Amino acid sequence: MRHYIGHLAATDPLHAYLRDAILPQLVHSRHEPRWRVFRVAAVSDVYLYEDKWTQTQVIGKFYARARGLNGSNAPQSAENEYRNLALLRGLGFDRPPDYVVRPLGFNRDLGDLLVIELVSGEQLDAVIDAAVREGGSDRLFHKLTGLARVLARMHNRTAGPERVNFAKTQAYFDRVVTYLAEHGVVSTHRSERLRELGHAFAAKPAQWEDVQVLVHGDATPSNFLFGNGPDVFVIDLERMHRDDRVYDVGRLCGELKHCFLRATGDPERSEPFIGHFLWHYAGHFPDQQRAFAAITGRLPFYLGLTLLRIARNTWLDEGYRKRLVREAKVILTGAL
Repeated sequence: MRHYIGHLAATDPLHAYLRDAILPQLVHSRHEPRWRVFRVAAVSDVYLYEDKWTQTQVIGKFYARARGLNGSNAPQSAENEYRNLALLRGLGFDRPPDYVVRPLGFNRDLGDLLVIELVSGEQLDAVIDAAVREGGSDRLFHKLTGLARVLARMHNRTAGPERVNFAKTQAYFDRVVTYLAEHGVVSTHRSERLRELGHAFAAKPAQWEDVQVLVHGDATPSNFLFGNGPDVFVIDLERMHRDDRVYDVGRLCGELKHCFLRATGDPERSEPFIGHFLWHYAGHFPDQQRAFAAITGRLPFYLGLTLLRIARNTWLDEGYRKRLVREAKVILTGAL
């Protein structure tokens, strides 16, 4: 989505910042820039700025407004995401096929602004939608192979030695359930049962046994773009933190299940794609079968958490939000 707003006034301090600190990193120009402004996100302060003369385009992301409920406990600031992007690029994710978007600058005084390069690609949402509606299954399988590769590389390159602290994620699970209960999505009885299930997972040694890795923290379809062939572009690292690798893997699998459930009414339609993603992710370990078994053993908790998290969204109709809760409960119960 791109909605034209107008031109940035030359007297706006942002104009000078983009001209003096950002534009010279990308292009040499003798013209005073004239910035067209487009809104690119309906629910957050994210804008595209395009210089009329050089056609240079950058993305500006403002952090001044409070962010929503999340489980990362990461500082929600432009500087934090700038450092996260720079860190991963420094670990080798600065060239295709696994490419983390380039940060260009941050400025606390301008609405806590982060500026990043614009990368063009197709969102995973669109690839999933094509698979659901147009039968584009082969293309979705191919893109999930690339996504498994970039996440496995990111996780394996940043592993250990600290063990996973599952208590932190289980506490987030409790907060999500509390939110759903307070907003009438689940009954008191069901919320108590969901909390019981969450605590039951905390008693399983497997949930604590792996080492911590750097996780994306918000591995949803909108945060991965696909270029030509195997290229994957990673964006939106504001919630990157150290956690169980299945925090990311389970989030992505839960999003796949949600997409197919919402489009077809049948959560089983997602299973071939989830299995494909998990198997290719496990293929980046010395023992693929052992890794696959370990990951799928911990997966149900994170699948259930993701569906509950999605159920918080008020733009979904009430009946579907409750369907997500029921599906989460089935998954959690079946794994214990």
